[in-house]
Amino acid sequence: MSILKAENLVRRLVGEIPVTLVDDISLEIQAGEFVCIMGPSGSGKSSLLYLLGLLDVASSGQLWLDNENVSRLNEDQLANRRLEKLGFVFQFHFLLAEFTVLANVTLPMRRLGRLSETKLNQRGMALLDSLGVADQSHKYPHQLSGGQRQRVAIARALANDPLVILADEPTGNLDTASGALVQQILRDLAHQTGKAVVAVTHDPVFASSADRRIMLIDGKINPDLS
Repeated sequence: MSILKAENLVRRLVGEIPVTLVDDISLEIQAGEFVCIMGPSGSGKSSLLYLLGLLDVASSGQLWLDNENVSRLNEDQLANRRLEKLGFVFQFHFLLAEFTVLANVTLPMRRLGRLSETKLNQRGMALLDSLGVADQSHKYPHQLSGGQRQRVAIARALANDPLVILADEPTGNLDTASGALVQQILRDLAHQTGKAVVAVTHDPVFASSADRRIMLIDGKINPDLS
């Protein structure tokens, strides 16, 4: 089943010298699929991911999320869809330094406002346990290793049980062993839980385990390399 579908997406920066970041891209992402977006620096990888994640708005084209055309939703509606249906993992974990590990993970649940305090803490601990960092729940981000912080960030991304996980260079700041673990976690999320996982990466080793690789060159999909 298609969870994300893009038709003719364009992202253009208007100015004295217009710049096209994403150039007429059409694609579909299926439930349970682990997809890597690759390409050289400046090829539009992150720009495309931000469009798919509703973090940026296309200059033209259409985007469907869970069979809903989200292209013309207002800012509040887009924020709601992100909170309900999307989870994000970035190269730099962006955990809040003043919050404990558990508080970081439960933050998206608090924002959505559907669970009691007891239940959101129970879910937060269950997510941390599933990623092998439950024993770190009382600590603060600066007390964790890089790999631990990224696993906490993945737990946070999973907080509201999203349909899609979007990851931007999720292993770019990690050592080899931690990167391999994050790669396996993301792959398992797709294959064992049925979530769609879309990751931007420069790393061919990380991309080697993907079900599909999409190669961008100058904002366009290169079908010969994808």
